[in-house]
Amino acid sequence: MKEDNKRTLLIVDDEPDMVSLLRRSLSSEVDWEILTSLSAREALQVLSSTAVDLLLVDFKMPEMDGMELLSLVKQNGKGPTVVMMTAYGVIEVAVDAIKRGAYDFITKPLDDTRLLLTLQKAMEYHVLVHENQNLQKLIRETGLFQDMVGSSPAMERVFETIRMVAKTDATVLITGESGTGKELVAKAIHRRSARSDAKFVPVNCPALPENVLESELFGYVKGAFTDARQDKSGLFQEANGGTLFLDEIGDLPVNLQTKLLRVLQEREVKPLGSPRNVKVDVRVLASTNRNLKELMAQGTFREDLYYRLNVITIHLPPLRERQEDIPLLAGGFLKKYSAEYGKNGIKLAPGVMDELLRDKWHGNVRELENTIRRAIILCRGQAITLSELGPEARKECLETEILKDLSYRDAKSRILERFNRGYLSVLLSEHQGNVTHAARKCGLERQAFQQILRRYGIKSEDFRSRNSVED
Repeated sequence: MKEDNKRTLLIVDDEPDMVSLLRRSLSSEVDWEILTSLSAREALQVLSSTAVDLLLVDFKMPEMDGMELLSLVKQNGKGPTVVMMTAYGVIEVAVDAIKRGAYDFITKPLDDTRLLLTLQKAMEYHVLVHENQNLQKLIRETGLFQDMVGSSPAMERVFETIRMVAKTDATVLITGESGTGKELVAKAIHRRSARSDAKFVPVNCPALPENVLESELFGYVKGAFTDARQDKSGLFQEANGGTLFLDEIGDLPVNLQTKLLRVLQEREVKPLGSPRNVKVDVRVLASTNRNLKELMAQGTFREDLYYRLNVITIHLPPLRERQEDIPLLAGGFLKKYSAEYGKNGIKLAPGVMDELLRDKWHGNVRELENTIRRAIILCRGQAITLSELGPEARKECLETEILKDLSYRDAKSRILERFNRGYLSVLLSEHQGNVTHAARKCGLERQAFQQILRRYGIKSEDFRSRNSVED
């Protein structure tokens, strides 16, 4: 059975003695799995069922020669790397083989040293090309998800659903609280779809008054209303061939829900003031942070529109339900905004990540991003401290609500610990990790200050910039 990382060479020659000789001589020189075929057609059967990295092919063979095999192997521009061999050392044949995709050409009788060197270089070339293709694929995959970060089981399910639904033209309803990244999901679906070369047009439904939203969605003709001085295409027409994303569709007025339903059913829009309908080829994605079934029960959302939109649902969990993703997200935002604001090298001071993990993040990923961004702007040293996270991020940590289940002594101890960590971190950040200056500032002896640092596991070097002097 082939080992996962073991490379494979397939020798193709119609002379059994030559095949046996090559196999024996190469087996003692390379750590590859060596397969053999006595015809080009037999080689094609092997290639159809086995992953082969390198082909050593004889040019002159009955029925199908090596050049024909080369053309078949390279017809999609991929496949194994090919080295040709022949007793007919004609330069025209060699040039033709290279043009058709062969890596190199070697003549019979074979020189063992040159053959081995050629095959080793060919294998190195194949591995390099293969790794580059994998890297490009990874880059494309990463780009398709862009700012979506997460390794939690919940997010893995989201990613997998995106991969599946993107291949279709089905309408998708994306649900989740504000700030969970619903538009990012819509963009990822669009980028992975057959419509990726066309436009992605987002529409924030609650941001526009009903009359403005209607004209924006469906367009209008000259004279449709007072300020309609010329024809204007709507967003459905702008997104033709691409994707239209209706953000927070739960806030769409009932009148427009009716018109949207018709567009989804008939695949055509009627601009305001126009007697004609216009055909559109648009994939519709929608999102909501509201419970549409409750809105249906209240009569503010059409049931038939709900079922037309809800072909496939992707639910984004709130950040508090996937806390294991917080370090990944925070790290990404830290890298992004520290570069943006020219503060490279900034990190989180001790204890800060613990606070991020304790927070409920009612604003979800958006709130976390804004908190990190604000902290980087306010950061005066090389480490973000608790005080620089801003009042929103610290609020719950200081509320009695969190401490209500603790005894008085434990609650007091918890608050004192948080105070000490925050206070000391601010001092060290202000003085770039210089213990002598920080101790003097707060009125403590240097030795006493160091004892408190050790008690709370705070290291002064975490707050030093590259240019600061140790004390």
